[in-house]
Amino acid sequence: MTWLETSTENCTVQRAVDLIGERWALLVLRDAMNGVRRFDDFRRHVGMSEAVLSDRLRKLVAAGILVSTPYREPGSRTRHEYLLTEKGWDLWSAVLALKQWGDRWAADPDGPPLEILHRDCDAPLEVVVQCADGHGPLTAREARANPTASARRLP
Repeated sequence: MTWLETSTENCTVQRAVDLIGERWALLVLRDAMNGVRRFDDFRRHVGMSEAVLSDRLRKLVAAGILVSTPYREPGSRTRHEYLLTEKGWDLWSAVLALKQWGDRWAADPDGPPLEILHRDCDAPLEVVVQCADGHGPLTAREARANPTASARRLP
């Protein structure tokens, strides 16, 4: 079966995009990965409306990517912090890959505004593709797509 003969109804890329592919969701994830936890901080830093932010946080919590944890400062009402779950942190390399692409193709003439460095040696991090046997980095020309048992033929 070839790719064009394969149904995309159970495509995991499509399912991932449905969960996190919207612009604001990715920016919330970026900020959460950089230590932002509170609603007002997300709103101020990302620059979205309260209604949009509430919707994105609700969807990310429902998807198990963030967890909402109540807190209360003295004299204030109960509020929530939003923390990445293991499922959320598993998106770290995907967000870094988007950043790496953006640094190469969409940065200002002065360069990217943020670098991500290895704590031990201060070298910039790079996202690379390798096979499960450790060969890599690999390019797209060195890979092939192979339908699995869960692939469905188009009707």
